[in-house]
Amino acid sequence: MAVNTDVADVVVRPATGLSNRNLWFVLGLLLAVAAPFQFYPVFLMKVLCFALFACAFNLLIGFAGLLSFGHAAFFGGSAYVTAHAAKVWGLTPELAILMGMLFAAVLGLAFGAIAIRRQGIYFAMITLALSQMVFFMALQLKFTGGEDGIQAVPRGYLFGIIDLQDPLAMYYTVLAIFVFSFALIWRTVHSPFGQVLKAIRENEPRAVSLGYRTERYKLLAFVLSATLAGLAGSTKALVFQLASLTDVTWQMSGEVVLMTLLGGMGTLLGPVVGAALVVTLQNYLAATNLPVTVVIGAIFVVCVLLFRRGIVGEVQHLLNKAR
Repeated sequence: MAVNTDVADVVVRPATGLSNRNLWFVLGLLLAVAAPFQFYPVFLMKVLCFALFACAFNLLIGFAGLLSFGHAAFFGGSAYVTAHAAKVWGLTPELAILMGMLFAAVLGLAFGAIAIRRQGIYFAMITLALSQMVFFMALQLKFTGGEDGIQAVPRGYLFGIIDLQDPLAMYYTVLAIFVFSFALIWRTVHSPFGQVLKAIRENEPRAVSLGYRTERYKLLAFVLSATLAGLAGSTKALVFQLASLTDVTWQMSGEVVLMTLLGGMGTLLGPVVGAALVVTLQNYLAATNLPVTVVIGAIFVVCVLLFRRGIVGEVQHLLNKAR
């Protein structure tokens, strides 16, 4: 009888956990669908774009253990490519976004091939240096518009049918992109590839001793993270109809680090919560006389001291402890 009880526990518990997870996912999706009727759609789209950016960055640092200070190159670079493709070449929104993603993937492959052989602070500094090269190219090249950037980017018609000038149509398009990308990240993390990444993060020499070619895994993770970061930048360029230098500065790379750490590095929902918190604070503080960077910096220090695992990480730790 004891054996049957144990088997039943093994069968029932995962099913219960899976059903609870699906329930929370459906509830969150319903709230996201209803959100534009209660909040400003452009604000919500900004949150979704930065949440996707933070999730892409978290895939690299949270699950592969690689700290990049140059992710703004993929985010801002793809924004420029998408804006140029839509405005100058007249491509449809889906093709313009694909062009931006392709650029980010190729750039990520080039950056990764150079930086992936280094570890720790050396890896971070190489990515920062390469990102600064992209920033100066965006500043000097003619098609980027210099300090003015690329403005008045047309949103166009998605698949020739959906008019993205409609705020609700644009919002639901951004939401669909985010849900698809989040599902891809979730599947990646829970796949055998994701398990190898976690093993590399915890103990790379042991992963090498088991026969894994860790450099290939890290390079693939870097390219995937760069591509998704590019998708976030391309989407943001269409939302705001603008590609600017602020998207490719080193401050943007620091901002996504802040979002990830605040929400909870190594958790799937952490970057989403961190991005929502930072974007909300930026929009609220912009209407006051308070210094935005100082206030956000102070909140970050408090969170690091009180919530070392991040907001979502601490909540998960408390729930696991209670169980």
